[in-house]
Amino acid sequence: MSIFWLNPNGPPAFPPTLHALDDPNGLLATGGDLTTPWLTLAYQNGIFPWYADQEPILWWSPSPRCVFVPGELYLSRRLKRQLRGMRELSIRIDQDFELVMSHCASIERHGQPGTWITDEMQQAYYAMHKAGLATAVSVWDGMTLMGGIYGVSLGQMFFGESMFSTHTGGSKIALAVVDYLARSGAWSLIDAQVENAHLMSMGASLLPRNAFEGHLHDAVHQPSTFKVISQEFSVDAFIQDVTS
Repeated sequence: MSIFWLNPNGPPAFPPTLHALDDPNGLLATGGDLTTPWLTLAYQNGIFPWYADQEPILWWSPSPRCVFVPGELYLSRRLKRQLRGMRELSIRIDQDFELVMSHCASIERHGQPGTWITDEMQQAYYAMHKAGLATAVSVWDGMTLMGGIYGVSLGQMFFGESMFSTHTGGSKIALAVVDYLARSGAWSLIDAQVENAHLMSMGASLLPRNAFEGHLHDAVHQPSTFKVISQEFSVDAFIQDVTS
């Protein structure tokens, strides 16, 4: 079976995800565009772009799907002690999108020679952010940026794209904020896309494609409560909740 080619000059359209390849797992199509309509339709159907610089746009729908069910995130006792001791912790939600994404693009990662977050990707997701469809969480200790996470927010779904740390615990705290917002009612599921040992050690689970999409297709069309809930976010309440 070959992958589908998408016409970038036509209206956004994707083939059914059941046509995704088993090897490589989830590869579905190439081509199309990274405009906000293309990306929105992709995420509504459980599809995301992932490709390296100098490659065509590649679209994926892996199975099983790596997810975090709100409330199942695991935080170590060491991280909880760290949080309790942070007197200058601040969390910025939806304030540092470009900064978070640029750090995700530039941070060195073990076993990865480069980044898939190209300039084209950064521009596309910043457009999504300006349209109110992508968000970021940044974690600060005083004036020091510790880490962050960004992703797409549609209805009751958060699709995590990438996270980074510049200091110990930075990305884990950012992910804990996402989980806390989800448990507060912002999202019913957190998509982590592809499993790896780090995500699984933090409590991620795996869903077959049909189970993931069964939840997804209802959740993305629910009214979004993220903006309201994020405006009520309290660092003190967050620390009390996750360390209790």
